[in-house]
Amino acid sequence: MRFFIADAFSNEIFGGNPAGVVLIPEGCDFPDDETLRKTAAELRYSETAFIKTASGGKSEYQVRYFTPAAEVDLCGHATIASFYCLAKAGLLTKPHDTATTFISNATAHTKAGDIEITVQYGKSTADDTSEPEFVMMDMAEPRHIASIQDAVELDRLYDIMGSEFDQSLGLFPMIISTGLPDIILPVSNEADLHALKPDLQALTELSKAYNVTGVHAFTIAENQSEQQTDLVCHARNFAPLYEIDEEAATGTASGALTYYLCLNQKIGTKATCRFIQGEAMGRPSEILTTLDAGETCKIRVGGKAAILAEGEINL
Repeated sequence: MRFFIADAFSNEIFGGNPAGVVLIPEGCDFPDDETLRKTAAELRYSETAFIKTASGGKSEYQVRYFTPAAEVDLCGHATIASFYCLAKAGLLTKPHDTATTFISNATAHTKAGDIEITVQYGKSTADDTSEPEFVMMDMAEPRHIASIQDAVELDRLYDIMGSEFDQSLGLFPMIISTGLPDIILPVSNEADLHALKPDLQALTELSKAYNVTGVHAFTIAENQSEQQTDLVCHARNFAPLYEIDEEAATGTASGALTYYLCLNQKIGTKATCRFIQGEAMGRPSEILTTLDAGETCKIRVGGKAAILAEGEINL
């Protein structure tokens, strides 16, 4: 099986969030679940995506995601990494011309639903030298599952995170899913965000109690220009329930944060956001999201990627 190690949400290696990408040979099925989990554990990244061509054709893929501990329904950064690697390897359909650039479209069939993918190429020609430059993916339909407003629960949550609830923000934590449920946790400023030191064992138990993947903490960036067309936030993500103490870039949680900002009227119904994550880990990431909340709410998440290594797995 061919594999890649790619850094998602960065255009340079050793930035962004690394993921394993494993391609199942044509005509073969996925190995058993325990083999997939052990392979993910051996690669030692927070998530590894396993990909096989679906029966629908070359542009359709079945994708499964494993942490070293368990399977998860969806992983944003591993999806970005996967389709960048597929494009780089020339395995997607040939890019077609649009009014502004060349793109390839694909569909990822996941346990969280079917995800539409767009790969943008950096050159203005569709010849064999075109390089994939940017990957955007649809999020699952956003769901506001719950708000956390009880004083005792707020104190418990913020105490576990090593912080305090700031009532002056006018924002409460919410559990939101755009494929995976996360607690979206507002904090006062960038200094407080950087200072978070969660009790990981207590956070694991809390995640079980709330039935969430983890906590996605954020603060709106200071000194944003009135001319900016996007909203910039800084974020950190913690998911020790899945053996991820902290993650450098989290696509699904970025989708959830976008919906949170819309629900709390920090952005309009058509908006673009830019999230900076991974700074505390020395792996700065940049995640772009778009929101179109018309009759239905569509959120897309995307970014760049860089391949660190590739090779063969002998199974």
